[in-house]
Amino acid sequence: MSANVDLTDRPNPDQELIDIAMFVADYDIDSNIAYETARNCLMDTLGCGLLALRFPECTKHLGPIVPGTTVKSGARVPGTSHEMDPVKAAWDIGCIIRWLDYNDTWLAAEWGHPSDNLGGILAIADYLSRVAVSEGRQPLMMRDVLTAMIKAHEIQGVLALDNSYNRVGLDHVLLVRVATTAVVTKMLGGTKDQIVDAVSQAWVDGCSLRTYRHAPNAGSRKSWAAGDATSRGVRLAMMTMKGEMGIPTVLSAPTWGYYDVLFKGEKFKFQRDYGSYVMENILFKISFPAEFHAQTAAEAAVILHEQVKDRIDEIEKIEVTTHESAIRIISKVGPMANPADRDHCLQYMIAVPLLYGDLVAEHYETSFHESDSRIDVLRDKMEVVEDARYSAEYHDVDKRSIANAIQIHFKDGTCTDKIEVEYPIGHKRRREDGIPLLEKKFSNNLETRFPSWKCQQIMDLCLNQDKLESKPVHEFMDLFAIN
Repeated sequence: MSANVDLTDRPNPDQELIDIAMFVADYDIDSNIAYETARNCLMDTLGCGLLALRFPECTKHLGPIVPGTTVKSGARVPGTSHEMDPVKAAWDIGCIIRWLDYNDTWLAAEWGHPSDNLGGILAIADYLSRVAVSEGRQPLMMRDVLTAMIKAHEIQGVLALDNSYNRVGLDHVLLVRVATTAVVTKMLGGTKDQIVDAVSQAWVDGCSLRTYRHAPNAGSRKSWAAGDATSRGVRLAMMTMKGEMGIPTVLSAPTWGYYDVLFKGEKFKFQRDYGSYVMENILFKISFPAEFHAQTAAEAAVILHEQVKDRIDEIEKIEVTTHESAIRIISKVGPMANPADRDHCLQYMIAVPLLYGDLVAEHYETSFHESDSRIDVLRDKMEVVEDARYSAEYHDVDKRSIANAIQIHFKDGTCTDKIEVEYPIGHKRRREDGIPLLEKKFSNNLETRFPSWKCQQIMDLCLNQDKLESKPVHEFMDLFAIN
């Protein structure tokens, strides 16, 4: 036989696909902490979406692709009157969740935002529940949603622990597509074989480039990319359930597989089996709508605000000590082109709280930036250096710190103390302090969209674990509808 003839024998699926399918289909989540954290994650994620509805650049993307289209038993988009097919509903939910860069984060060799998967999970759960009720069957319950969230978090997070997609120029939303596809196929009634087939389709789609997250091309696509990914997961799951075949060795196929084409021939590495680790250790963005590598920097800047607010013109140098990932991803100099550029600029996210004592979504708007020339003056005075300990403890499985430190030097030779913050308020190590603030954040976000009585109704439900878990999904989604 000639060496260049392709063999047509259908191979067994890659083990990586089988492991995901077995986890989604068979693994029982028995962690109360995971379910409690998933409930908090649900609140926080929906709240982020509601807050994003204040921004026209976000809302212009929402609604049916063909205006006026209606869908029987369609899925709702929280905070709106939209009721659409689950694919577009997933897109919209995912878009509003991610728009302000304010939902949860997972940091490892790769980073990302596992709650982005809630777009697909909620859309398909709402759709399935409405269809079930219309046919006289039992709807899905919110515990089903929390279970799917835990498993989606785990798939995305475990794949990210030792595998850096960004280092080969690929975007982390790939992992949203893979995780959403897996759990949604299960929600649709898929077997292990069907989950394998669906997930193979998610991998063969390839990857978005990270171009839209980095200078000089940083832009608003990063705010809807996750919505696009989670909706694609729903679409692939639904296609598989109609009988679409899979691609068994999508990862390992010589020449044409994912590893050879996109991952420099390397196989994925895994440091742990799938369970509930990621949800239990997820990082919440509680204080600031900012890229997570800058959360502790913004917190340090807020602490320094009182010391420097009346001495801005006297500042000679701002020394910023950080970790390698922050330098590689968000350290920027030069003009800021748009809000998406600013909320991924470490220097910008330090300058604003130094000046104002806070950092909110409106601070990224062009009108705000242009109104205060001091922001760019302070950015130009910053020197960003790496601390090797910060970089090592960022990857340490027992610490996973996200450390930053700031020290201000004045023209007269004096300086402030070096303010170091190693763990942000949303870190597992600060849960006792963080959860009350997360609940307050959710309450504030509800108030941007609903009357006080509705806010209280939603809060009462979401703060009660048993009551929330036993709520039918479609009834839960109705609470967030604008009629």
